[in-house]
Amino acid sequence: MDKYNRAGAVEYARTWAFKRNPRYADFSKMGGDCTNFISQCLVAGGFAMDKNWFYYTLTRRSPSFSGVSFLYDFLLNKRHAKSAKLQDLDIGDIIQLSFDGANFTHSLLVVQSGDDPTIATHSNDAFARPLSTYTYKIARGINIVQR
Repeated sequence: MDKYNRAGAVEYARTWAFKRNPRYADFSKMGGDCTNFISQCLVAGGFAMDKNWFYYTLTRRSPSFSGVSFLYDFLLNKRHAKSAKLQDLDIGDIIQLSFDGANFTHSLLVVQSGDDPTIATHSNDAFARPLSTYTYKIARGINIVQR
């Protein structure tokens, strides 16, 4: 990956947070579109698709492009990211939420960092929504590593 363009990822999120890019399938009725949207933001920020993380069509995609835990595993196992505290995240980083305390089921893009980061996401479409407005049991931060 070339240097990650955090502002580019956030700008993509701003453009597409409340609508769907026709180049990608909409997973809203297939379990949720949040991680698919976050992956689109990563592509806009300069992530290059590879054999482990890709989207060509609805039937030609990797689980890591649209699955919450699969994206987490891909980013950390390939050393594209590291776990981080929420207050240490920067724009373009990712937060994943567990509502039941066991399974992570929602992905969010950080669009403003700080003690109460604001996020962009699909599935409950949002841009610049404070994380504090969510009710969840566990949040994990994913800091994209600059190479």
